[in-house]
Amino acid sequence: MSDLLETIEETRQKALKAIEQASTPSELEQIRIEFLGTKGRMLELTRSLGTLPKELRPKAGQAANKAQNEITKAHREALVAVKKSEAIANRLDVTLPGRRPAVGHTHLLNQTLTEICQIFEHLGFSIVEGPEVETDYYNFEALNFPADHPSRDMQETLFVGDKLLLRTHTSPVQIRTMEKSPPPVWVVAPGKTYRRDDDVTHSPMFHQVEGLVVDKGITMSDLKGVLSAFAAHFFSPNTKIRLRPSFFPFTEPSAEVDIACVLCGGKGCRLCKSSGWLELLGSGMVDPALYDFVGYDPEKISGFAFGMGVDRAAMLKYGLSNIRHLYEGDLRFLRQF
Repeated sequence: MSDLLETIEETRQKALKAIEQASTPSELEQIRIEFLGTKGRMLELTRSLGTLPKELRPKAGQAANKAQNEITKAHREALVAVKKSEAIANRLDVTLPGRRPAVGHTHLLNQTLTEICQIFEHLGFSIVEGPEVETDYYNFEALNFPADHPSRDMQETLFVGDKLLLRTHTSPVQIRTMEKSPPPVWVVAPGKTYRRDDDVTHSPMFHQVEGLVVDKGITMSDLKGVLSAFAAHFFSPNTKIRLRPSFFPFTEPSAEVDIACVLCGGKGCRLCKSSGWLELLGSGMVDPALYDFVGYDPEKISGFAFGMGVDRAAMLKYGLSNIRHLYEGDLRFLRQF
């Protein structure tokens, strides 16, 4: 009897000491298995009670139950304390220096749009804006697009209702400006435009800047001078331009404007398809028919207009091969600008 009670006491003390020295949940789990598990020491001692005489079993059983309860309680309390200690150790240390949040910057398209507008402001132009949802009148009719004119097919229009559409260019702003303001008019109209285009060089939504000058004595030479000055500021001082005959319903004569290839300088390369030139924008002298819509006297004034895609201007200036790079939000691309 005395030997069994001594063994129970020794087991209790060993278990409590081991629990006191444990510092991790895994160590405490090993102690639980060793002393309280289905094959643990306390269960073996409890089973040995059956070898004692009946009159001695109650006292020995009480000692074993007391020891097991103490070990269980000590184990539970130690496990809570160890987990709490780990949580405190892993908690955020407020004394550490903070991490600065990543700071964004202006998107490449907005950078390009801002630069274009600033150049024309320095040349004496004002910035004007208009609605993106336009009427057929301002988007087509007042710009000399008759209802059955095949040039409407060039626009690939997105309609949102009867005679309502997403503007295909920012030229409607020119008509709205002339309706409100008598000559002279020197304005550029930046903004979003929409067409049913989607490939490596076209997007369904893109940005344009269109310019309009209406004043006394305006000639094609003035148009070329303004665009030459723009190209020199936007690309490089030595950038050459050329005008090629073209067609636009609202200008006559009309011209496509090319710049010397930004990669080879006009010598011919893969980018310019060995031509030495890259198409930049469309332009021309304002068709006198437009003045009838706004009440201007074509005998007293003349003007020119031009329009460029901001997306294309950015692609030419920075050597981009795919317009989708501008809209995919890839930080690896955006961080370069």
